[in-house]
Amino acid sequence: MPSIQINVGVTDSDRMRPLVDGTVKIENVSASFRALPVQELFNRQLTEHIFDCCEFPLATYLRTLESKERPYVAVPIFPSRHFRLSCVFVNRKAGIRRPADLAGRRVGIPIFDMAAAVWVRGIFQDHYGLDRTAPIYVTGGLEHDRVGDEHPQFYPAKFKIEFAAKNLAHLLETEEIDALYTARAPSTYRLNGDVVRLFDDPMAEETAYFAKTGLFPPMHILCVKRPVFEQSPGIGRYLYAAFSKAQDIARQRLLDSAALSVMLPWLVEHLAGTEKVLGANYWAAGFAANRGALAKIIEYMRDDGLITADFAPEELFADKELLLT
Repeated sequence: MPSIQINVGVTDSDRMRPLVDGTVKIENVSASFRALPVQELFNRQLTEHIFDCCEFPLATYLRTLESKERPYVAVPIFPSRHFRLSCVFVNRKAGIRRPADLAGRRVGIPIFDMAAAVWVRGIFQDHYGLDRTAPIYVTGGLEHDRVGDEHPQFYPAKFKIEFAAKNLAHLLETEEIDALYTARAPSTYRLNGDVVRLFDDPMAEETAYFAKTGLFPPMHILCVKRPVFEQSPGIGRYLYAAFSKAQDIARQRLLDSAALSVMLPWLVEHLAGTEKVLGANYWAAGFAANRGALAKIIEYMRDDGLITADFAPEELFADKELLLT
């Protein structure tokens, strides 16, 4: 029996399912998996720390590196990626046509330090001329009214931030906020409604961004509790090998046209088209292929004031052998 025993928390995605269903085993590790909705997973891990190993919000992990304890150790696996320009919504009555129009406007953000918001603030400043501090940010629950933070947050003094008593989906529809940066579409976004995407063709914006930068932004990273990492030699490499294999299997399942794995009739063609634009290794595991994206989010976190240290991407990983991946 493997000497290392851990419990692992992940989201329910095609990249994780080969591990959750037992198709992929982790060498020298006995792991029990639990799949949870993303926000529940993060809220519970960041308040109760219930999992030894967990899919983890990338921006929050960077913040933990400035704590004395450094309670988590990362493995260069990136379970979630997204360009997020498709995740900016506005009320059409606000007259907002481009990111620069958001200066001085009230912009909802469910979680201020989520990677989605960090990337959007940075991309809008770098590529669209909107200073990250120009909007008034309004934080609160996306679909449910929220009192206080669901997990620990830090709000840099450079930003103008308000705390909403009502949920942001409702506030956007009723014009009490002008826009919303989010990880998922609000329920008030519907056909012929007043809540619309900022970009009429977000895919064109996102492919142009990729053509310019070569970055497909990571949102999540795999993390292990530091005591587990320190007491379990080689665990980072075992996890890396298994999660990489699961990701390869997920891609192969997308190519299986005998019974499509998701309800997209041209799924195989979608994958081929994506790889033609982004490259065959667009969802890369490992350090080398992700160094540029990690350097950029570190830069954006520093520019936001969410971290103060000028970390090198190499400092995110305690197992230096993983830097060779």
